[in-house]
Amino acid sequence: MISTGGRGHTILGIDPGTATMGWGVIRQEGNRLRYMQHGAITTPPDWDMPRRLGRLFDGVTELVRGYRPETVAVEELFFNTNVTTAITVGQARGVALLAAYKAGIEVTEYTPLQVKQAITSYGRADKRQVQEMVKALLNLPAIPRPDDAADGLAIAICHAFSSSLPGKVGVGK
Repeated sequence: MISTGGRGHTILGIDPGTATMGWGVIRQEGNRLRYMQHGAITTPPDWDMPRRLGRLFDGVTELVRGYRPETVAVEELFFNTNVTTAITVGQARGVALLAAYKAGIEVTEYTPLQVKQAITSYGRADKRQVQEMVKALLNLPAIPRPDDAADGLAIAICHAFSSSLPGKVGVGK
């Protein structure tokens, strides 16, 4: 059995984005995961980038103050072919990392491949497979919406599984 000192460990998972930053909060209690909440911080497309980043920073700061996680897990940047998207996602990641750092919270980062492997045991799982596993692992009645929030929960679960050595965390009902 995995021990967390009897008090548990709260994890905030963040899927960075400038239009929608998904987030999910879980609590690791011994060898169980307990769903706490999920959602998204959104910014209007007509806002300029500094204002959008300010809103994202304030939103993550509010989440950190409200849930008091011991760890913030953030998805690492996946660079494909769209350089503009990569730059804006990188900026969103930066404000999330900064908000956690300023609050004195441990930050961990996971690649999309690591998240998929932790959640589904298959690195090429599609988005729907990951979402279905998040639903099952947290015993939720439906797949969390929006998709970005389900991704935030998946990142938090990935951290719980990755930080639970020597074994993996089980699921709680």
